[in-house]
Amino acid sequence: MEILGYIAALLIGGTLGLTGSGGSILTVPILVYLIGLNPIIATSYSLFVVGATSSIGGYRFFRKGLVHGKTLVIFGVPSLVTIYLTRLYLMPALPPQLFRLGQVIVTKEIMVMVLFALLMMVSAVGMIKNKVSAEVKDKNKEGGHYQQMLAQAVLVGLISGLVGAGGGFLIIPALVLLVRLDMKVAVGTSLVLIALNSLVGFLGDMGHYTIDWVFLLTFSGLSVIGIYVGSAFAHKINSKALKQGFGWFVLVMGVFILFKEILG
Repeated sequence: MEILGYIAALLIGGTLGLTGSGGSILTVPILVYLIGLNPIIATSYSLFVVGATSSIGGYRFFRKGLVHGKTLVIFGVPSLVTIYLTRLYLMPALPPQLFRLGQVIVTKEIMVMVLFALLMMVSAVGMIKNKVSAEVKDKNKEGGHYQQMLAQAVLVGLISGLVGAGGGFLIIPALVLLVRLDMKVAVGTSLVLIALNSLVGFLGDMGHYTIDWVFLLTFSGLSVIGIYVGSAFAHKINSKALKQGFGWFVLVMGVFILFKEILG
């Protein structure tokens, strides 16, 4: 199973390289179900992997001038503070057993995986429907909803901190619909935000867990290699159709994980 996990690491990067987003949503399930990590540790490792892979994409967009500096600061500061505090204080403070529903004991690990499954399902629907592109056509070009963006930034930091995901499905709609950024600029800015959030969140974990650096760097390195392999073939593939197909796969996986964790 561990070998399958390493192969899956390549696929994470490959999907990112082919479609520009989405692949990292599978990091936690791969670490839990293929590698066999505890879900809490998996969220920590996922933050590092997502941070590493998003940094590659973010740097490419930055070189092309497709990163919006002002938005990066306004959105980034509250989300960075929130994810750091969530990983440093909130996650360690949660008790191993959260509550009981009849004969079912809901543990912190189950909560994380259920939340992650729901996150996968919501993210998958966005990929399938191409929701942001459709909505932005119906909006006026008035921008500047920075109070709403601030609230969204805190939400991104909290969710990313709890489940170890990048939160791109929340960031991109906020940048397009609230700040009225061009889609390419929104994607580039989002990748930089995800990289910063993920790595800062991982820093919040450093004092709580013993990190297997050999495994983590190997897994992350394979994901980065996958990005370059996927990017080499991106121009030969219909990325929109691929992203929708990947969305359906993520949706099915999210439903599977949800039922697996709830039914035990």
